[in-house]
Amino acid sequence: MSEYVTLEQLEEQIAQLPPHEQLKLVAYISKRLSELTLPETAEEYQRRQYRTRIEKFLKLSDEMAAETLSEVDSAEDIRQIREERTAQL
Repeated sequence: MSEYVTLEQLEEQIAQLPPHEQLKLVAYISKRLSELTLPETAEEYQRRQYRTRIEKFLKLSDEMAAETLSEVDSAEDIRQIREERTAQL
């Protein structure tokens, strides 16, 4: 079983290091922390979920618009509506 070093003990040991060694330690710690995947905050989770829902909605909207555009001829529809109204008069 390994023995744990407290933060206070570590701070005392770090203070004994020369400045260039302390800088190496800072670089090492920074590299390790940047490689870690930090847990997502609740706000980040909500934003990701919202973005996913919006992307799905936009994709569905694009698909529906493409289907509608291929099925509708606006000029023909307008002519037909005018003819129906004219016939009713």
